[in-house]
Amino acid sequence: MSDITTSSNPIALVGMMGCGKSTVGRRLASLLKRDFIDADRELESRLGVPISTIFELEGEDGFRRREAALINELTQRAGLVLATGGGAVLREDNRQVLRDRTMVIYLNASLPELWHRLRFDKARPLLRTQNPRQRIADLLQTRDPLYSEVAHLSVLTGRQSVERLVADIIRQLSKPSSQPSPQPSPQPSPQPLQQSSLAPSPPLSQPATTALALQPPQAPQH
Repeated sequence: MSDITTSSNPIALVGMMGCGKSTVGRRLASLLKRDFIDADRELESRLGVPISTIFELEGEDGFRRREAALINELTQRAGLVLATGGGAVLREDNRQVLRDRTMVIYLNASLPELWHRLRFDKARPLLRTQNPRQRIADLLQTRDPLYSEVAHLSVLTGRQSVERLVADIIRQLSKPSSQPSPQPSPQPSPQPLQQSSLAPSPPLSQPATTALALQPPQAPQH
């Protein structure tokens, strides 16, 4: 495989909420002179509402369908560093396009570290439970095998600085003989999404500047 740091193959970061995908991805993209996109923030921008509102109106299944369409689109963009949502790997079609089209890096954080970072977070829909720490533990148990399955490279995040972590990632990406190559051939697109009657919006392939037709109360900003 050619050195991923000098190629145009997209790079995708996977891992649990709170593992640092956005922070690491933004710095990695800067050093590699690539574009950076956070999938969750991109979805919010296109639909005009927070992720929490999408969950409220369409449920997790509706959100995951929209997320899959976006990932299918963005993984075809050369020279991109993509931070995926924590649950993106739950769908098999997402795992396939990520594995086949991108260099996937798993930011592997322990339960204590995730709880340390997320213990005061009230904005994430999946953590709005009576026992958010147990919820994180349950999600990690379910998702860790899927992150490992899809990843070409796994790195432990720990509490080292972002600069040190990114430097380590770049060193590992610069070893062509040690990393498998994403497949160049495009994969079939998922079936077109059916728009929810609760939340009609423009197709994900076209940026949208207006909010969903149903005007829900905005989630508190944190």
